[in-house]
Amino acid sequence: MPTPDVPLEKLGFLTIGLFDGDDPAPGHESVLQVIELGEQLGFDSVYLRHRHFQTGISSPVAIMAAASQRTSRIAMGTAVTPLGWENPLRMAEDLATVDILSGGRLQPGFSVGPPIHWDDVKNALYPDTADAEDLSFERVLRLQRMIAGADVSTFAGTSGFEQFSARVEPHSPGLVDRIWYGSASSRSTRWAAEQGLNLLTSNIIKPEQSDLETDGRWSFAAIQQRQIALFKQHHPHGDTARVSQGLVVIPTDTATPEQRARYQAYVDKRTPRTLAPGGPPGPGLLAAPDIIGTSQEIAEKLYADVAFREVREVVFALPFSFDHADYVQILTDMATSLGPALGWKPTT
Repeated sequence: MPTPDVPLEKLGFLTIGLFDGDDPAPGHESVLQVIELGEQLGFDSVYLRHRHFQTGISSPVAIMAAASQRTSRIAMGTAVTPLGWENPLRMAEDLATVDILSGGRLQPGFSVGPPIHWDDVKNALYPDTADAEDLSFERVLRLQRMIAGADVSTFAGTSGFEQFSARVEPHSPGLVDRIWYGSASSRSTRWAAEQGLNLLTSNIIKPEQSDLETDGRWSFAAIQQRQIALFKQHHPHGDTARVSQGLVVIPTDTATPEQRARYQAYVDKRTPRTLAPGGPPGPGLLAAPDIIGTSQEIAEKLYADVAFREVREVVFALPFSFDHADYVQILTDMATSLGPALGWKPTT
């Protein structure tokens, strides 16, 4: 676990890839440039959010395919792709294709459940089968089996002049071991562990009433730490199972006074959601506080975070609404100041 005398092993970042709905090309180009910058700075990975009916990345697989031809080393993943929007067989084909194009660098992450605003989109997404779609954990298992190379067609052989395979093609060996599950609750955390998946735990969790502290407060870090411990307890690899923590951190080492003021306003606006769970169902979702300050100040806060001390790799989320120049400053400070403060060394 990372402590001041044990270095952080992997440093990644996450972006939503915002764009102008009336002129989307510059926003998509900005995302590709940010990924290229991440590789140049030595980041180990970049992860893409997945958005539908919003001006954020709706096709991260396509973005990763493009980025695979503009980079050579940085790992690329999704955090996360909601599988309720996807056909697992077609997703398996696309992921394997891009994994091969990238030289085996994909780290796809998934979640399950009905798509957001399900009643509004289900007739467009599944006009004839919405009520019959299985949106449970089984959808991930189907994808996992297909990526692993299991037979999924009842026909294999020659038909006319063409050859057919019973497994999904292309097949990319090793990709199945790089599948992540984005979990927020203890239930989904344990399930992901029992399937041998990797765990993406983010700045949003779903606490239980029993997680409430005796003083009536909610401790995000303590709840997340318990979920990570639960994952390792039930994973076949135990303490060596891969867990990545995702928090919003905003280093200000080289930020201008104007940027610092804007960043602080962003954090202040989001702070109320960190005080108690909000939104349906049950107790709702609890957000982690955004961490802003110099790299040294951020490092000290992370070392005081009991959940951070349980992981060996992190994926820091870029704030969603900032400008390209802001991302350049934040990523540069992460790689040149914050990462080294955590004992991390850039990959070249």
